[in-house]
Amino acid sequence: MSNKRSNSFRRAILQGGRQLKGCSLRDEAGLGLSQRLIRHVAYETLPREVDRKWYFDSYTYCPPPWLILAITIAEVAVFMYYGLQLDRLVLQVSSPSFLKSPLPYHPQLRAQAWRYLSYIFMHTGVEHLSLNMAMQLLVGVPLEMVHGALRIGLVYVCGVLAGSLAVSVTDMTAPVVGSSGGVYALASAHLANVVMNWSGMKCQFKLFRMAMALVCMSVEFGRAVWLRFYPPAFPPCPNPSFVAHLGGVVVGLTLGVVVLQNYEQRLQEQSLFWIFFSVYALFVLCAVFWNIFAYGLLDVRLPPTP
Repeated sequence: MSNKRSNSFRRAILQGGRQLKGCSLRDEAGLGLSQRLIRHVAYETLPREVDRKWYFDSYTYCPPPWLILAITIAEVAVFMYYGLQLDRLVLQVSSPSFLKSPLPYHPQLRAQAWRYLSYIFMHTGVEHLSLNMAMQLLVGVPLEMVHGALRIGLVYVCGVLAGSLAVSVTDMTAPVVGSSGGVYALASAHLANVVMNWSGMKCQFKLFRMAMALVCMSVEFGRAVWLRFYPPAFPPCPNPSFVAHLGGVVVGLTLGVVVLQNYEQRLQEQSLFWIFFSVYALFVLCAVFWNIFAYGLLDVRLPPTP
């Protein structure tokens, strides 16, 4: 059963229809380890005390936050497999066989539609994987515990798809690897939600932690920009693009913010959600037509097929 509340039920809570304890959730004593974890997640992600108490009372770990964990395990497993295949863990992208995998997005193979999503399972090296996995777990798992796999999966997948399509439109000769599109969609949505509800967010050291999150995101983005313009090991194919990061950020600051701000309501009841989702769908449609026609009309010189 969904833990999302209708508008009428929310009004009933606010009018006193549901009896809440007078003390703050932080003052609850005698909690077990799992209950303390739920309370911690509530204060990390929800800006209102009524929502935090509702979440604390209703969350049961069933189902567990399986989606982000499953994606992370799959990404690590694929990385280790190719690490053994390519005989390197650092800068795997410098191997001549790196782009021969069926997973990365490559402009010559853009007709293979699965590559617009499957590229998240390939990473340029252990340094790329480590930064993405750290942000994905630290941000994604708590958000999934609160908002559920469906909502978080929607934001993540939309960020991933927007990332590869943005590359195909703006950086037309470059390949794409890494889960940064989805990770940055979640992270930017969460950070924007914290800023927009600054007074209500009661997580500890929020200013310091937000600064550290921005530093980590900037370091990863800077690494991607540096790698993109670093002389490629096997020209004329350039190194992977950084534009997927920006595509994820745009999704997070639009569609993602709407998803995270409406914990207590069903998304299908939110007109703003449908507005942003329609704009996103229009972008996807335009990008598909761009991929079909623009490369030929602009006579883009693409790198050879790997």
